[in-house]
Amino acid sequence: MYPFIKRYPYWFVCLLAIVIVGFYQLIWASDRYVSEANVVLESPQLSAPTLNFQSLLSGGGNNSDMLLLRDYLLSVDMLKYIDAQLGFRKHYSEAGIDFFSALSDKDVPTEELHQYYLKHVEVELDDYAGVLRIRVSAFTPDMAHAIVSLMLEEGEQHMNQMGQRLAEEQVRFLETQVDQLAIKFDQSRKALIEYQNENGLTSPTGAVESINAVVASLEAQLANLRAKRTALRSYQSSRSADIRRVEAEIDALIKQISQERARTAQQAGGALNVLSSEYQTLELSAQFAQQSYSGALVALENTRIEAARKLKQLSVLQNPTLPEYPLEPQRLYNLVVFTIIALFLGLIVQMLVLIVRDHRD
Repeated sequence: MYPFIKRYPYWFVCLLAIVIVGFYQLIWASDRYVSEANVVLESPQLSAPTLNFQSLLSGGGNNSDMLLLRDYLLSVDMLKYIDAQLGFRKHYSEAGIDFFSALSDKDVPTEELHQYYLKHVEVELDDYAGVLRIRVSAFTPDMAHAIVSLMLEEGEQHMNQMGQRLAEEQVRFLETQVDQLAIKFDQSRKALIEYQNENGLTSPTGAVESINAVVASLEAQLANLRAKRTALRSYQSSRSADIRRVEAEIDALIKQISQERARTAQQAGGALNVLSSEYQTLELSAQFAQQSYSGALVALENTRIEAARKLKQLSVLQNPTLPEYPLEPQRLYNLVVFTIIALFLGLIVQMLVLIVRDHRD
């Protein structure tokens, strides 16, 4: 044996490593039970879904929310919550677990504990199916199942809290705006009514339009009478009864037109055109306040609907499994892979040794 070791020390080291790894994998390594769950994250559909090429490729899911959920499930906050609820440190550092698999100390720093956590918890997103696949290994079936179940429950609650926090702030802001705009609208409406009462006019603009219509009608009659007078003068004397009657009517129309035009310049102690201008300003202000108030109400209702859509629900495609036998470590597979690698390295070392010897000779 000694001559073999002296001549082929690298092969001895290779075989020794295979024996040690075989002893660890087949005898010493502790059993680990694996619990798995597959979930999708969904939101309430308050409107008809749209179908497009991208939704067909992605399965219609929201991968950004799924990635946010994945990051939270693998975060330090989730680790602390699991440790507080289930005793993560205590379970993975219990006596009887092999040295290489166990947590070195239940009081290790958070950073080291998180690295250990990531070795036993896998959360992967299937982009094609839009499914989040969760896989947890523990040293008892109940612990593995409990960790996955707790991750699903806390993950859903965290996503809801994160979405609702922003939605509630938006709703509170819009409610404040609606209250302020309602006050402004009420003030504008009261100012318009008071202005109408003070000036004794329902609509100064309408009064001006009505007077202008009367003046236009009188001017049309005046033009007709003047044409008639011209026609009468062509064959009658200027002192004839018909011409005098027409001239009297013309004078009456001119006076009436002057009176009507005077009404636009003076009405109830104020110029009617000025009143009309002020009234239009107040009316536009009231209309703007009404439109702003209506827009704020619509925005508030849309935000409330959007807040409902931000609610997330974890739809479980596969419930957390309760393992009946250990899936890890894969003893035979690990031993075979290590053996192949060790033998391959041994061959490489032997080839290097033979090359060196040939150069020496």
